[in-house]
Amino acid sequence: MNLILLGGPGAGKGTQAKKLIDKYQVPQISTGDILRAAVKEGTEMGKKAKEYMDAGKLVPDEVVIGIIKDRLAQPDCKKGFILDGFPRTVPQAEALDKVLVGLKTGIDHVVSIDVDEEALVVRLTGRRTCKNAACGQMFHIKFTPSKKEGVCDKCGGELYQRDDDNEATVRNRLKTYNDATAPLIG
Repeated sequence: MNLILLGGPGAGKGTQAKKLIDKYQVPQISTGDILRAAVKEGTEMGKKAKEYMDAGKLVPDEVVIGIIKDRLAQPDCKKGFILDGFPRTVPQAEALDKVLVGLKTGIDHVVSIDVDEEALVVRLTGRRTCKNAACGQMFHIKFTPSKKEGVCDKCGGELYQRDDDNEATVRNRLKTYNDATAPLIG
């Protein structure tokens, strides 16, 4: 099964993808995760991506499409995949069609997760993540707080708020989503 999950930032695409991974045993391909890894590693692409991500803007299509094409060609995608956060624009969807034709496959289903914008702001600005890369446990200051403020329950690591989870950037990300990604639903 090849699936696309659409929805604004913080809508729950990653959460739902994890449940689908367990059920169908196919990989989740999250452009956000791939790009954040490149930023953390300090790669040239990561440095370029960071400038866009920190401003709440979309990373240029040519960078994202190249990453996706390489990832979909990996052996673990042969029995299916879940695209989380891609495509984000109509041109990306058109480019994905071309990539899939080249790989002799297609998309079976698209699921759009719709969440109220103010709820998304609360979700994203309250997220906290363990700095320990091996852990990466996520918390929320309101919905799933850690037992001790700022400390991961799982490993004892320090919790932090992602640079792009401040309210101004979140609102800009939502505007970008509404302008660029929402047309994909049609």
